[in-house]
Amino acid sequence: MDTGFVGDILQRRGTIPAERLEEAIALSNERGTPLTEVLLASRGMDTSAIVQALADEVHVRFEPQIAVESVPESLIERVPITFARQHHVLPIAERDGVVHVAVANPLDLLPLDDLRLVFDAPIEPVAVPPEAIDDAINRVYERKDEAGLAGDREGDDGEELIDLIDMTDEAPVIRWVNNLFFTSVSERASDIHIEPGEDRVIVRYRIDGKLVPRKEANRGFLPSIVARVKIEAGLNIAEKRLPQDGRITKKIRGRLVDIRVSTIPTARGERVVMRLLDKEKVLLDLVDLGFARAQLDGIERLITRPNGIILVTGPTGSGKTTTLYGCLNKINTPEKNILTAEDPVEYELAGIGQMQVKPKIGLTFANALRSFLRQDPDVIMVGEIRDQETADIAVHASLTGHLVLSTLHTNDAPTAVTRLVEMGVERYNITSSVLGVLAQRLVRRLCPHCRIPYHPSQDDLNELGLDTAHLEETLRELRRAAATTVLGDSEPAPPLPEAGDGWTFYRPSGCEHCSSTGYRGRVGIFELMYIDEGVRRAILDPGADAKSVQRAARAQGMRLLREDGARQVIAGVTSVEEVLAATQAGEQ
Repeated sequence: MDTGFVGDILQRRGTIPAERLEEAIALSNERGTPLTEVLLASRGMDTSAIVQALADEVHVRFEPQIAVESVPESLIERVPITFARQHHVLPIAERDGVVHVAVANPLDLLPLDDLRLVFDAPIEPVAVPPEAIDDAINRVYERKDEAGLAGDREGDDGEELIDLIDMTDEAPVIRWVNNLFFTSVSERASDIHIEPGEDRVIVRYRIDGKLVPRKEANRGFLPSIVARVKIEAGLNIAEKRLPQDGRITKKIRGRLVDIRVSTIPTARGERVVMRLLDKEKVLLDLVDLGFARAQLDGIERLITRPNGIILVTGPTGSGKTTTLYGCLNKINTPEKNILTAEDPVEYELAGIGQMQVKPKIGLTFANALRSFLRQDPDVIMVGEIRDQETADIAVHASLTGHLVLSTLHTNDAPTAVTRLVEMGVERYNITSSVLGVLAQRLVRRLCPHCRIPYHPSQDDLNELGLDTAHLEETLRELRRAAATTVLGDSEPAPPLPEAGDGWTFYRPSGCEHCSSTGYRGRVGIFELMYIDEGVRRAILDPGADAKSVQRAARAQGMRLLREDGARQVIAGVTSVEEVLAATQAGEQ
């Protein structure tokens, strides 16, 4: 079908705006490719509406989704996955001698002619959006490969003697590994763990901070699986005795994903962990992190100061780097020279000079920071202050007119002060250079589709560590803060109950939207400490400890981590259990 025919159909039906159609036609003519192919591959197009319009024109049935569970394996075995992917077609059923085939382009008859020869039967096309077909292809062929790799394989005990060149099951293993990447992105996983067991290979995904078992394969396929990952990561497949690190870049679901690969030898074989970093990830804006409005305004005031140190604290995996990136994005303008020293560089930020430290060759945080001062910077981000040398240079940089952002591994904001003192930083240097300290944790967000409201018991309120002597007053203050919770483009929090309705919390349930976990995504809870006059006096006291600094900060209105967690509970964003798991009992 020519460009004019397809264009006329879409224009007549008003399927897409005229200007978008003209752009697609121009691109089709420039590339010499069919207009339908250009339209279905274009990001931002309503491909479902396009497919439905074409299907209606040629009287082909339209279905928005494919019931993957009902697709017969006998049909799949006769169609190579490369053919299915290339032409966006998938046989989905056979009734009364007629094979029903899902097609993304109901005007393309050539692949249907090929399938008619393959099955030696009449073909009935069913129009389905290309994204649904791609998803079904991966899931159906994955199911087929799972069955193959779950079966027995001879030579399980002699894996070192297997020659990779002689393996006849390479294609299923390649598809199996590729489906690891595809399904991990579909399920929003941050890490993939491939672990050798006694008789199985176990695959677990880290989703919203929790490891979840997802796949299994026969133990005998471990060398093939590891070798495939190593080949993609550019590692040495012959080296099985030493740890190796590599990197893979893949385009998955139209998004560029950077995959950091780490392999280590264990008693049962090599273990692989892959960290997935979405290069086009949007969650680099402060408004998406879950601050209350007052906290967000405070952070934005701090990062627009011309000089000083801002510290973000918390354990590994608490989202410190994401917060720092959000700060940099907020102040990244052509007028500012921003430099970062990171280990490793997780996301590349346009307009910012990012350096990866390499301690093995002497490029430490301290050396990087020292060299930055000769690069005329306005803002410097240091991945972590680990020692006195780095801390002293950071203080010097802030006192000479630079804004320094960095992280510390402490449990709360006041402890950051005592940590710097233990490193050897003078107390007067801390009070004159540090602007504020933000402690944070990540908690899982309740699934908005299935969360269940309930009235909390007194035990629930006590566990959140709220001031029992002034409980109603504390709850009302947290309710006011909860009403200002900023969640950017994320799912909105439920409306807060009216006064007199009692306090309403939410607990997880589980549905198809959250894989029956009750949670979907994560959000932050925060403890923001400003270094104001009262806190300065507490820091300068030679006998002051973290508790003294905390009392001074509390007197100025600082909320503790668990109290801010209570704010997110009242806002309906997370559950009591999540807050208790993320905070420590002794921090009150």
